[in-house]
Amino acid sequence: MWIVRLALRRPYTFTVMAILIVLMGIVTITRMATDIFPKIDIPVVSVIWSFPGVAPEEMEKRFVTVTERAMTTTVNDIEHIESQSYNGVSVIKVFFHEGAKVEAGVAQVTSITQTLLRILPPGTTPPLILQYSASNVPILQLGLTSKTLSEQQLYDLGLNFIRTQLATVQGAQVPLPYGGKSRQVMVDIDPQKLFGKGLSPADVSNALNAQNVILPAGTQKIGDREYNVRLNSSPELLQTLNDLPIKQVNNAMVYIRDVAHVRDGFAVQTNIVAQNRVRSALLTVLKSASASTLDIISRVKAALPRIKATLPPELDITQLFDQSIFVRAAINGVVKEGVIAACLTALMILLFLGSWRSTLVVATSIPLSILCSVIILSALGQTLNLMTLGGLALAVGILVDDATVEIENIHRNLAMKKPMVRAILHGASQIAVPAFVSTLCICIVFVPIFFLSGTARFLFQPLAMAVIFAMLASYLLSRTVVPTMVRFLLREHLDEIDTSLAQSVEGSDGGEEKIANRSRENPTAPRLSGLGQIFGFLSWIHEKFNHVFEKLRARYVNALRWCLEHRRLVFGAMGAMVFVSFALVPFLGRDFFPAVDAGQFRLHVRAPAGTRLESTQERFFQVGNAIREVIPPNEIQNVLDNIGLPTSGINL
Repeated sequence: MWIVRLALRRPYTFTVMAILIVLMGIVTITRMATDIFPKIDIPVVSVIWSFPGVAPEEMEKRFVTVTERAMTTTVNDIEHIESQSYNGVSVIKVFFHEGAKVEAGVAQVTSITQTLLRILPPGTTPPLILQYSASNVPILQLGLTSKTLSEQQLYDLGLNFIRTQLATVQGAQVPLPYGGKSRQVMVDIDPQKLFGKGLSPADVSNALNAQNVILPAGTQKIGDREYNVRLNSSPELLQTLNDLPIKQVNNAMVYIRDVAHVRDGFAVQTNIVAQNRVRSALLTVLKSASASTLDIISRVKAALPRIKATLPPELDITQLFDQSIFVRAAINGVVKEGVIAACLTALMILLFLGSWRSTLVVATSIPLSILCSVIILSALGQTLNLMTLGGLALAVGILVDDATVEIENIHRNLAMKKPMVRAILHGASQIAVPAFVSTLCICIVFVPIFFLSGTARFLFQPLAMAVIFAMLASYLLSRTVVPTMVRFLLREHLDEIDTSLAQSVEGSDGGEEKIANRSRENPTAPRLSGLGQIFGFLSWIHEKFNHVFEKLRARYVNALRWCLEHRRLVFGAMGAMVFVSFALVPFLGRDFFPAVDAGQFRLHVRAPAGTRLESTQERFFQVGNAIREVIPPNEIQNVLDNIGLPTSGINL
């Protein structure tokens, strides 16, 4: 009661509080990160060993097994370990228990892998150690194509020019390009010439390593200056490498040009990217764990024109995949449903209460409660996503309970001829405990969600927090803002024209006509303006609705009386319904997420193990040709144009 008395004594304080909630909520929404799902913090560390040319079986025996056995005794809080071995590459994923410090795990994994270098095959380089998060997902894919540039040039532009500038975008992570050909200086050896000179490839390699170096030689003091001196034997021109001597054979010096040819080439290609059957390269933009998908993509798109200005004009950059389209559509859909739910809730309250003033009070508490929940969620590090917005949309219909019950009780006290302030105080105090218990009962339903573990915990806890914070804010507002608004809006409640005239013709038809007749009979009564006629019409609808509702309630009473008289039959029917419901459980499918229509589909084609890369590309082109025969690309574009989706990402 003390807080209600305080609200009535200091109405402007709580009015300013409501305005402050609106302003803080709007600012929070504009600054809050937006994504599809909440941040899923799975503590995983990846260890990537690389040794080119080694078979997967050898990578498993010489690298994976040794590393896993060493980590089980030196790394803390390991939940389980997974590994995959490929030709020359092994990937080890170390999963930690919930609550483990991933930074400490990275340090421990790094220290033990550095120690293992002594017992691994000679020439092994230290592994690449990454901290993995389930939120590091691709959100944007850029295709690099050109009619004149080679694959080597596409890869070089993507690696050294586009990727380096995109790396400055806040929250974005850009890995190495896919496809294309990695630029390298290649030495093509002629085996017959090499054998004729009595040399081996190791001699060529040693000659390059010994002569293509830059060595520091110290400093030289000349006058009052001290200069750095270095020995640079690295040739400035690529062709100069052909003139490096290898070894003297039969009193004749053998040069690299005698047994090999040095050229500007590319490494052995291990993956191919084709866009519309044209060789290209692919840049993938990932998001960091706590960043906003919409913000990252907008920053990347804003940076692309500046980046394109520094690239050759014949290079085309195409956005093949844009996650922001789906994110924005999903978020807008949930927000739209929430707004519709709020409007329907307000309309239902208007039908039952019959007072636009009371409806305004109840409807005001809905956005204020939602904004309070958003502010608290932002303070706790949550994001605007489908789960938090879904929780707020779920709570819209429940948020009106506290305010509706309080206003109804205030109406009842006003009908007892109590003064306005006393009616508010009595109405609030009489339902304080039941409303508080009801709010706690709704909140406690979501408490078990906080005991979940794994991925489900990260997904559903934000939903539960959104509902709980909104419900608690709703109860607090019903104790403060609602009494304040009631005192101002219902001050002349008993003298309202629409209310008094509607009461005079209660239960009769032709409400509008009788309201007008009543006004003619009483010349001293104020004439109804256009707004008054609207209120009178709403009052007439309210009376009609109550008339129908009373009929439905009477039928319900009769049906309930019949059920009580035939208890066995009703109990048997309900038991049969429950049994049938449980019998349908085995026929229901199970999945972690429901089916989602993202407006796109992906086709994964897997060739038999050991298939050459070129043969795999040819088979993929055959699949594309088969799809073209079924659905021509122009028809797909026409369909997407009709529904307003972009066609830039269509690649068959």
